[in-house]
Amino acid sequence: MTAQIWFEDFEPGRVLESGLREITLADIDAYAALTGERHPVHMDDDFARRAGFRGRIAHGLFGLALIEGLKAELGCFETSVVASLGWDKVRFHAPLEPGDRVRLALEFVDRRPSSKPGRGIATERGRLIREDGMLITSGDHVVVLLNRPA
Repeated sequence: MTAQIWFEDFEPGRVLESGLREITLADIDAYAALTGERHPVHMDDDFARRAGFRGRIAHGLFGLALIEGLKAELGCFETSVVASLGWDKVRFHAPLEPGDRVRLALEFVDRRPSSKPGRGIATERGRLIREDGMLITSGDHVVVLLNRPA
């Protein structure tokens, strides 16, 4: 686990990396059950194969959610990030398949003071990367980051 990162610690160019997480069919099923998004490319092996995949694939937004989950496991923003202002430049580069082992590379891109005292606006670039180096999902996340407590 990485130490808490406050606005003052957010240095553009720094990259944090998570451990690996293996994707399972149960993960895909749980995401479909939670969201109600049951497109057959995610739920039916035969349909997914006819669509050009090796079998069922995970939802693109599941990959994006994994970026946030793997970031949370780092533990470095638990009390310093207080809001998400949105995602930009989200891309799904390759399918996420059951059995894939993925990690997060989180790059600090930019920061600026906020108009409200005690906080700033920071942009982090999340990249979900398969164990073999293949980029799966990426996006820039803008967050409200508190200054270090006095």
